[in-house]
Amino acid sequence: MSQAQSENKDVTLRTLRSIAEKLKGPLVLLALFVAAIYAAIVGYMYFNQRSLLFKPDGLLPEPRAVGLADVEVITLPMSDKTVLTAWAAPPAIEGATTVLFFHGQTGNLGDRADRMREILNSGFGLLAPSYRGYPGSEGQPSELALISDGLQLFDGVASEGSAVLLHGQSLGTAIAAAVAEQRPQAQLLVLEAPFTATVDVASERYPWIPVSALMKDQFATRDLIANITVPTLIFHGTHDETVPMHHSQTLADLAGENAQFHVITDGAHNDLWSHGLWDDVQNALQKN
Repeated sequence: MSQAQSENKDVTLRTLRSIAEKLKGPLVLLALFVAAIYAAIVGYMYFNQRSLLFKPDGLLPEPRAVGLADVEVITLPMSDKTVLTAWAAPPAIEGATTVLFFHGQTGNLGDRADRMREILNSGFGLLAPSYRGYPGSEGQPSELALISDGLQLFDGVASEGSAVLLHGQSLGTAIAAAVAEQRPQAQLLVLEAPFTATVDVASERYPWIPVSALMKDQFATRDLIANITVPTLIFHGTHDETVPMHHSQTLADLAGENAQFHVITDGAHNDLWSHGLWDDVQNALQKN
């Protein structure tokens, strides 16, 4: 290498070092800024996770106001003295099944009036609790509390001599499945747009956040469905943008021959009843 080339190389190296030194400070500041923003987002989601998962809304209407004239509003004290409100009606047909209905994560019982009307018009009984912290009920929701309440509600209905059908809608599917695992005497388990686990849905939505390490209420139906002996119907729409259909496919695979998987073509997250879900449930009951 000639002397000139060597000198040019030295100059280039000095120039690069100078540029690097000048950029070092701003890059460190940028990295710290990005880290602070990330920590703030993760911290917000951690401390507010239950308000992001459980979304009660509105005032609980009178059943009559939403077309459920035969439904009674009842209050039920739970084992820890928390008082829940529930909508209830006995079977119109002697010996008919009672549906223990667990609703989804948003709103209140009034938003599910159409489903309940179909149940009652078919002669079935109904018990639909408003979760802890939801309109009409005391307390704060959590995975352990909602499942504990579900078990107590099941035992109350079963003690009256009625066969019990467990129906879960979205978030309610995890509660219904957990009850079915511990109460194998249930007549049927119906999962409407279920997920493998809330933590799985959150991981898909926020892949850049370690949700599995941070999430308190993981509702992992995938971990218990293979233990469920209650005959199970799983319904999911091909156009569900809230919970992708692969969640139901995974649950059906894990459940094996105990479950029937109904794929609802063009169905979304909240319209499966308009695609004949309840007709399929009644047909399944007649075969059992």
